[in-house]
Amino acid sequence: MSTDVHAEPIAGAARIRAAFAAAPGRAALMPYLMGGFPDMATSDAIAQAYADGGADLVELGVPFSDPIADGPVIQAAATRALAAGATLEGVLGIASRLAPRVPVVLMLYANLVLARGVEAFAAAAAQAGVSGVIVPDLPLEEAPATRAALADAGLALIPLVAPTTTAERLARIGADAQGFLYTVSVTGITGERASLSDHFAAIVARARAHTTVPVALGFGISTPEQAAAAADAGADGVIVGSRLVREAGEAADPVAAVRALVTAFAQALR
Repeated sequence: MSTDVHAEPIAGAARIRAAFAAAPGRAALMPYLMGGFPDMATSDAIAQAYADGGADLVELGVPFSDPIADGPVIQAAATRALAAGATLEGVLGIASRLAPRVPVVLMLYANLVLARGVEAFAAAAAQAGVSGVIVPDLPLEEAPATRAALADAGLALIPLVAPTTTAERLARIGADAQGFLYTVSVTGITGERASLSDHFAAIVARARAHTTVPVALGFGISTPEQAAAAADAGADGVIVGSRLVREAGEAADPVAAVRALVTAFAQALR
């Protein structure tokens, strides 16, 4: 797998990019975990199972009451996690125990950042060992102050682009991207999709033309075959979310079940 690994001024961005470069397969595997689902202790164990199963990075979600970018599986997981007492501080605890093994990219909504103050949030995330942060409801125009505060703490702000992102806007987002460019494979919210691979190559090529950081494809990838197709289409990373969250919610032994599923995704990329 080939990625540009020139030196990054931000420590978190450098660690993320190094993980993409060092991934042993055709693309890095980044499974998504809802922190606190189905409960805090189990989600902590699931995070470790992701690393055991072959994750190269982990996207760690913070539950929120109005997750506008997420589909029904992740929305339901967030609701259950909040009901079980999940907090940002608790999720950062999960990050602190996982970060020594793989880079952790925290995914949370802007209200959770702004409610604590950007600088205070950035300091807490950095203390927990987080490498990057995804804020899906933070638009490009409002991102500079947050990006600067995170960078001061050594954290990368990971931007998202969608198939509907205009070329002009994609160029601006790609130029500012740190760590990697989260490239949404579908128009819509997160969730499993039956058929996607016919569009992967064009989506990846369009994103790569506008950035120098690795391109990771996410939203809707729910089978090892789809993950392999994303790698074959040139994606530097593959993000898998709803399928794993559903497994964690349905399995009698969620830790063992997600470890086996992550292993299957990792093998598909090897």
